[in-house]
Amino acid sequence: MGAVVADFGREDLPLSTNFPEFIGSSSSLKRLLQSIETVAPTDASVLIIGETGTGKELIAKAIHRLSRRSNEAIVKVNCAAIPAGLLEAELFGHERGAFTGAVTQRVGRFEKAHKGTLFLDEIGDMPLELQPKLLRVLQEREFERLGSSRTQRVDVRMVAATHQDLITKIEKGEFRRDLYYRLNVFPVRIPPLRERVDDLPLLANHFAQKFAAKMGKRAEPIPSETLKVLQAYDYPGNVRELENVIERAVILSKDGVLREEFLELKEPSKNILFDTVRTLEDFERRFIVKTLEATAWRVGGISGAAERLGLNRTTLVSKMRKLGISRQQHSIA
Repeated sequence: MGAVVADFGREDLPLSTNFPEFIGSSSSLKRLLQSIETVAPTDASVLIIGETGTGKELIAKAIHRLSRRSNEAIVKVNCAAIPAGLLEAELFGHERGAFTGAVTQRVGRFEKAHKGTLFLDEIGDMPLELQPKLLRVLQEREFERLGSSRTQRVDVRMVAATHQDLITKIEKGEFRRDLYYRLNVFPVRIPPLRERVDDLPLLANHFAQKFAAKMGKRAEPIPSETLKVLQAYDYPGNVRELENVIERAVILSKDGVLREEFLELKEPSKNILFDTVRTLEDFERRFIVKTLEATAWRVGGISGAAERLGLNRTTLVSKMRKLGISRQQHSIA
């Protein structure tokens, strides 16, 4: 699955030669890569926040590659893919006989990542009862294997990722606040594809060329009419969804031309930002409202609308007043 998202930016990017795997030149992508360059050389914990299909594993690998730990391993654990009862043993290892079925000693992922990086994907799905043990490793750099009283010490750089709103999970009692702050030393937000519309032609043509080469087909530059349809779509599955759409279109194309009828998008455009927008002020109003709705109208604080928009809280409040935006005027689902 990581390879599916990995082709997310390479061409037309004057920012740095550190990111040959990234495609795009949008300001949001450049800000993301600048954040990676800033935090990678440090040992700070990083929390990657992004929707499904945005390439969180790719970001984690880039952080590791640019760190002083790059000669060591990066070890991945998907907290959502491992049953809750097995996750502790997976992370910390176990001794023989520690539980039914533990017929041999097993080294956990923390030990395997010693001197390197541990990437905890979907950290929001980590069971609440296991979170204090993770917090201890982050704070004290030590733990015990299941079934052992011997303390193991590790030197691990932590990178975690989530598509969930961890603040909401904290408020519901589903995630520890102290663990959140320990992980969120340096948050990195990946922009969804709908915020990178300018990058879409580059991405789409890149995927078209890639799949055409794999299938032994010819690939012509994607027609402007097809690109307009692609740019009007919201992509709830982000870059992964775009890649799948282009792969299907290449399969259906007989002459190398990707026509819009080959796209088979799941639904019509719901991109309210670009439908019937008449003025720049109208665009700004819609964009701010959409961001506020995505944060349940939380203006300030971590993961609030101001942070997502890259504004100070007072600046956002001033813009809301100027544009006549208030929660009472907008229903939210």
